Amino acid sequence: MGRLNVGIVFGGRSEEHPVSVKSAQEVARHLDAGKYRAVWIGITQDGAWKLCDGPEAGWEDGRPVVLAPGRRLLVLDDGKYESVELDVVLPVLHGKFGEDGAVQGLLELSGVPYAGCDVQSSALCMDKSLAYLVVRSAGIATPNFWVFNKGEDVDPERFTYPVFVKPARSGSSFGVSKVSSGEELASAVEVAAQYDDKVLVEEAVVGSEVGCAVLGNGSALFVGEVDRIALSHGFFRIHQEDSPESGSENSTPVVPADIPAETRVRVQETGKAIYRALGCRGLARVDMFLKEDGTVALNEVNTLPGLTSYSRYPRMMAAAGVSLEEVVDRVVSLAVSGR
Repeated sequence: MGRLNVGIVFGGRSEEHPVSVKSAQEVARHLDAGKYRAVWIGITQDGAWKLCDGPEAGWEDGRPVVLAPGRRLLVLDDGKYESVELDVVLPVLHGKFGEDGAVQGLLELSGVPYAGCDVQSSALCMDKSLAYLVVRSAGIATPNFWVFNKGEDVDPERFTYPVFVKPARSGSSFGVSKVSSGEELASAVEVAAQYDDKVLVEEAVVGSEVGCAVLGNGSALFVGEVDRIALSHGFFRIHQEDSPESGSENSTPVVPADIPAETRVRVQETGKAIYRALGCRGLARVDMFLKEDGTVALNEVNTLPGLTSYSRYPRMMAAAGVSLEEVVDRVVSLAVSGR
């Protein structure tokens, strides 16, 4: 059997466009060229699809392409159409239009297998309020939360502070504010509403943020080493740094997490339970809170986690002895086999 044509989609229209490009660059360094032929598809920030040689500088100048039924791309060049066959697609997109089910639905309409979570689980995990409701129904703790629509009056007297104000459907920590008093609430809601029409007000959980990298489908799940985010001050604002490759000014990921062995197992088992409850497949990073009493609660699930050199998911997998090359190989193989 020859090499598989893997369409690798990166870039995108969300705030996380630059992070997606960096993730794709890391995938390029760890794709098994003996098994896979990469077909690089970059999406510009204004939504144009480009066939290019890779996620390096100048990729936006690639040839325009469209996804067509029958597992193929149509390349538009000087008024002529060229067809490029695709065996499978690996989305390396973050945030809106990447991990919210939008591109997954497009791929399903085209009939091409794709790696990672499906339409339903992608959309569910992207909406923090809906993910909380599903996870609560599975008997897993979540923070208390309140949902408001853009423009709706929010009474600051109804909350006990501090609280976090978030866009319900946005990636990373864009639009997230920690609010210490009622006087700060209105401006925080306004900031969150810039990213989503649905705003979440969430109780502040006392404890540590821990993460769980999950790989696989159904009952056959592999979990990387747990990490813990050590904060010097403030709150964890992933992908908000000017130079994330050199570290964050207020946080350090500790991998493996410096927690007792039994707590580590509890975090991993809770992470797997959340992954299954939300219908995830392929891969996801489950972020949780480890409370002071040792209990674990959901924070959020990233269905297409960052794969950069400084991202949490590949670090947790590497600490468990699984390289990024192996991660990519496994998720692509799962997509092709349909298992």
